[in-house]
Amino acid sequence: MNTCDRSKPRSWGDNAVRLIDADTQRSADTHLLRYPLPADWRVQLYLKDESTHITGSLKHRLARSLFLYALCNGWVDENTTIVEASSGSTAVSEAYFAKLLGLDFVAVMPASTSPQKISLIEAQGGRCHFIDKPSEIYAEASRLAAEVGGHYMDQFTYAERATDWRGNNNIAESIYVQLAQELHPVPEWIVVGAGTGGTSATIGRYIRYRRHRTRLAVVDPENSAFFGGYADGDCSLETGMPSRIEGIGRPRVEPSFVPSVVDRMIGVPDAASIATARHASAALGRRVGGSTGTNLWGAFGLIAQMLAEGCSGSVVTLLCDGGDRYVGTYFDDDWVRGQGMDLAASTAVLEQFAATGQWAG
Repeated sequence: MNTCDRSKPRSWGDNAVRLIDADTQRSADTHLLRYPLPADWRVQLYLKDESTHITGSLKHRLARSLFLYALCNGWVDENTTIVEASSGSTAVSEAYFAKLLGLDFVAVMPASTSPQKISLIEAQGGRCHFIDKPSEIYAEASRLAAEVGGHYMDQFTYAERATDWRGNNNIAESIYVQLAQELHPVPEWIVVGAGTGGTSATIGRYIRYRRHRTRLAVVDPENSAFFGGYADGDCSLETGMPSRIEGIGRPRVEPSFVPSVVDRMIGVPDAASIATARHASAALGRRVGGSTGTNLWGAFGLIAQMLAEGCSGSVVTLLCDGGDRYVGTYFDDDWVRGQGMDLAASTAVLEQFAATGQWAG
């Protein structure tokens, strides 16, 4: 009998999965916060606060799923260097899990990445590899992984398949469990941004799997390809321009974006994202990031539509990360002016909405 045996000892991989599962067990679920809206509107807005993860953002869930996916596919062992194309929160979270497993981690990022993000990655034990042209980030991450005999995690390809969208405590299941005792336990809308597309894919699939009436809206900042690709039905669309709203928006439609599970796309100007982050920070008594501002701009518009139609119900969106990471950018008036943005018009829209429930955005 001819055989071909390529089996390898699995003790390290088994322990690596145990370490990640143990880390998950030590972590409570993230809070679902009520955003202050007038009671007579009969609409409730909830924020899933992903900033409370140990690495401070929604990307902690993604990094955990990507590591488990790579481990269970046999792509990573005790000698593997992990490489990722990311200058933001994903790199911070992946560096955390690499450190947990005793693995080297390299984040490939543009040379223009802010010192604050670099320091967060390095604080988790990661190393930063800089490139001059942001459009080359994918190819360089792949090349570097091959050069060092490592594994390119490739969040933009694997985000939508690494997460179990049927349940297993994914973010969608968590939202519905936490809403179970609320006045409107099945939301009319869930609003999220797209960075990899993995979160919207997970939520959209879960909604259909559980046969909920909820609709999914994806908000998209300037320079991003997701909105145009969705509107034109062209997933090959590229803008060639980076997003100024960290964590969401991409210069191309990423492979993990699944447009068929999205009910509505909403384009959000960057000035509106930043103005809303500041507006929400004042309302909540704590700073939130720019992607949370993008989410809330979309959610406010949908709530105004519900009010105009005489509908009651609930809307859920994500508080993706805290605003303290952006003190030198989104909350810095000089930086905003340097980007050529004026927040006055968007701020007026937000103030009118808060006072009347009407939307001029």
